[in-house]
Amino acid sequence: MNKKHLKNQLSALSLSMFRKDFFGIYHGSISAKTDTNRFIINTKEAVFDNIGEENLIELSSKKDYRWKQASIDANIHHSIYSNISQAKFICFSMPQFTTAYSLEHNMIIPKDYFGHKEIGFVEIVDPKQFEDWYDRAQSEIILYFQTKKTNLMVIRGYGVYAYSRDIHEMAKKLAILEKSCRLLMLGSSTTLCDYD
Repeated sequence: MNKKHLKNQLSALSLSMFRKDFFGIYHGSISAKTDTNRFIINTKEAVFDNIGEENLIELSSKKDYRWKQASIDANIHHSIYSNISQAKFICFSMPQFTTAYSLEHNMIIPKDYFGHKEIGFVEIVDPKQFEDWYDRAQSEIILYFQTKKTNLMVIRGYGVYAYSRDIHEMAKKLAILEKSCRLLMLGSSTTLCDYD
């Protein structure tokens, strides 16, 4: 396992996703599995347009001092890696159109060709209340992935969790989902304007 190569991949993807407004300055997480019980994830202080060696930390299942430096999402990533063997890369992002669309809908049904072909439909999960979401997130995200047999989870008003064996496939799916939601929102605003 070439860890330097993995870190370069994570850095390049995080810059691209930051430029597309999928990540905020300190908002989001990205990781790569390095071994059975180990993975690399961004630190709490990571700025996603400039992730370097110092912003990526390798964690093991043994929770030592490094876990305190890692992203707030590290427990969720660890749980996904521990329970889903196909997970090699994980991303939590908050793409603006997908997140905005999730506020008013229960399902994403793309009307564009690529969204229809690559994604199909995506259920929007309601976290109910945000007050205790981080206490519940780890178990609820895993349960959703396992019961729904999917690698994409859109959480109302929160963002999107995705995992994949291939970093480029994961990025592609997130980008198509975001474009589909943007087109759905533009399409509905055009429809509304037609009746004015």
